[in-house]
Amino acid sequence: MAAKVTVEDVERVAELAHLELAPEETEAMLRDLNAILDYVAELNELDTRDVAPLAQVSELENATILQPRADRVEPSLDRAAVLPQAPETDRVFFKVPKVIER
Repeated sequence: MAAKVTVEDVERVAELAHLELAPEETEAMLRDLNAILDYVAELNELDTRDVAPLAQVSELENATILQPRADRVEPSLDRAAVLPQAPETDRVFFKVPKVIER
């Protein structure tokens, strides 16, 4: 049996994720997380000694493997040209609205 998630664990994770859970949501989350842990514990009991490790779970037959583009230095936009088009600046940087309250 896997370690059990407690109500305190659910509340702490919700707090870290900035989520507000209703009591019924907390109970459902507790039930779901414990079911996931039970399933992982069940999977851990499987004998996988003869199973080759995978880098990808789907088969790639006749697929083109894309190479990442080369890094290269390129000129950026001219600040004097783009700042006047911004809704708000401090004449050095773009100003954007605050999106995180805490």
